[in-house]
Amino acid sequence: ATAALGDAMGAATEQHAIPEILEEYGGLLRDLRAPSSDTFSAGNLPGQITDDTSQMFALAEALITADGDLNEDAWVNTLVDWSRTSPMARMMGPTTRPLLEAISAGEDTSHIGRVGTSTRKLTSFGATNGAAMRIAPAGLVFPGDPEVAVRLAWLTARPTHDTQIAAAGAGAIAAGVAHGLEVGADVYSVTQACLWGARFGEELGAREGRLIAGPSVVRRIEIAIEEALRAQGLEEALRRIEASVGNSVMTVESVPAAVGIFVAAGGDPLETVVGGTNIGNDSDTIAAMAGSLAGALRGIGAVPPDLYETVKSVNSEDMEALAAGLT
Repeated sequence: ATAALGDAMGAATEQHAIPEILEEYGGLLRDLRAPSSDTFSAGNLPGQITDDTSQMFALAEALITADGDLNEDAWVNTLVDWSRTSPMARMMGPTTRPLLEAISAGEDTSHIGRVGTSTRKLTSFGATNGAAMRIAPAGLVFPGDPEVAVRLAWLTARPTHDTQIAAAGAGAIAAGVAHGLEVGADVYSVTQACLWGARFGEELGAREGRLIAGPSVVRRIEIAIEEALRAQGLEEALRRIEASVGNSVMTVESVPAAVGIFVAAGGDPLETVVGGTNIGNDSDTIAAMAGSLAGALRGIGAVPPDLYETVKSVNSEDMEALAAGLT
């Protein structure tokens, strides 16, 4: 639910810069607004989710159906069905869309993301954040077991995001959520779990997927945490994180930004999603990922009831039934 709140709140500021957001809303945006015409989510109601948590809910449903034992074929079928039936599929990202459209049409997908004929000439296709944005349920169904959560994260990443970079990002969020549910977890231990998950995810992706050129997700998370700790206040933290690691759709920017914002907000769910919302650019995804960490750690009871009720009322998914099923 905190991921959905972050996704919905961040949809209003997507593609915008921090100064634009502060000017538009007279400071940090802290409530739910309808996305403007210059965002990907234009036409959504205040509190309505985007493709980010819509895919997350699809993963939750698939895990419930499989009783936690999800296989890759079942997940691909779920994603294809989602792409055909979900109204949020119109917002699909640059990696997920061409792959699901090709799979849906029964086409060979081996050529997608490749340059020329050499198997060694691979682009950074598959290094965007789609695998990480939807992965929170992997941590929720394996509380206290980050290793299994990261393995599941890789299984769900591989059909669309088969790179070590995407695997590291998904692993970071999955492990952080899995650990956040443990008794005694705190902000420090969750961030340590995120770093461990990123390392393990990177290892899995490099060994079983595609090794591509690009920055280290682990090092970028460390930088984002350092910037959060140096900042005096949330707004300064957002500016420092944007300047140091970025806030785009690329995994190496958005996942570290989400972890850094979680630290800057002290793990508070509302402050965390507010931070993700106001960093701009891919704000809905960043707020959703950061919100999943904070929600696992502190629970929905830490979120203002009016915001939670708005998100529940304008979306068709029954979040409480999904939560019960995952439990």
